Amino acid sequence: MIHWNDVIRFATHGNPTPDKRVKKTEEEWKAILTQEQFRITRLKGTEMPGSGAFCHAHDAGKYKCICCDNELFDSTIKFNSGTGWPSFTQPIRENAIKYEKDGSYGMVRVEVMCNNCDGHLGHVFEDGPEPSGLRYCINSESIDLVKETA
Repeated sequence: MIHWNDVIRFATHGNPTPDKRVKKTEEEWKAILTQEQFRITRLKGTEMPGSGAFCHAHDAGKYKCICCDNELFDSTIKFNSGTGWPSFTQPIRENAIKYEKDGSYGMVRVEVMCNNCDGHLGHVFEDGPEPSGLRYCINSESIDLVKETA
């Protein structure tokens, strides 16, 4: 289980090795993503609170990166944070997420990205529920849900 000290260590000293690396040109990303997906994932944008398709979703399944299909989060660790963005307590595996310090907007945060393609997902905070205490605050436009079938 990842905790806040692990997040800081990754952001400061390097991230886990990804399963694979996905690299595309800006034109290739634009060809496969919507304008909003491109703005958020490739230009580090954000969506308006409460506007995302997965903000209130409760379907069972796996959330994957919209850019490269890397599995990122399981629906069983999704929770209602009241922030207006889908929130998770843990990534699906340690090397699914990349962490970087983010000093934008006059504050210091930890940005989370897909570790395979560097797509911006959102940020992680240390105000989540136990047992990890983490809240991965994720843009709906950065992810897609592969629903479990019965």
